[in-house]
Amino acid sequence: MASTSVSHGDPVIGRIRTATSTLSSDTEALIAEIRKSLSTMKAIAVNLEKDNQSQKVKELEEAVIELLACSDDCSHLSSAIQSVGNKYQPREEMTDFNELLEDEVRKLKANSYSVRQNNILFRQFKEAIWNVHHAGQPMPGDEQEDVVMTNTQTILLNTTCPLSGKPVIELADPVRCMDCKHIYDKKSVMHYIKSNSRGGNPQCPVAGCPKVLQAGRVVCDPLLLVEIDEARKETTAQPGVVEDFTALDEED
Repeated sequence: MASTSVSHGDPVIGRIRTATSTLSSDTEALIAEIRKSLSTMKAIAVNLEKDNQSQKVKELEEAVIELLACSDDCSHLSSAIQSVGNKYQPREEMTDFNELLEDEVRKLKANSYSVRQNNILFRQFKEAIWNVHHAGQPMPGDEQEDVVMTNTQTILLNTTCPLSGKPVIELADPVRCMDCKHIYDKKSVMHYIKSNSRGGNPQCPVAGCPKVLQAGRVVCDPLLLVEIDEARKETTAQPGVVEDFTALDEED
């Protein structure tokens, strides 16, 4: 797709950003549906494992791998669409949006966030099946200390709001920064942005995070509520302290 617009007025940029925001939201909604399907598939696999139907469990595992790959592609595309929309400026020459999107996707594939969360989701799928007959035992190839660490993993980047101190899974109105992926209580983060906006956008309050916070880019994306629900279920199933990934992926 290409644009021949040469207008440098705000309406052109506004239309492009509105369109890319809509496309990105639609893609994130698709990812959320994929994740719901993965949760259902995990429950089915557990029941099949209880019935000792190992071949069907294996087939579901292969399908999960394919769905995770699709989710990863969708995640990159959603972020690329947002990035292109935010950076777009009309030019005299035609704008090749396909090329811009492909360039952004290539850059984003070096981002470890989606890869990490997919690894955790697959790990949770495998553990759920393993625990049917081997609860409390390390999975093949694992050291005991690794199992303890993995059992507390969550796909959420941080498990408590850095401003209110409340657990993310207990937030009534959670939002996530589109740039650094940290999660906050909406009321707390909007107050923080408003109170610290003199001289520009304030920096993310998470120690070591270099990103800044903009009110328009701190939102409750379609996937956030799904991820919080997944983390809540994992916490309920595996009591204990949930590992905080706040210090990871600071380069995102």
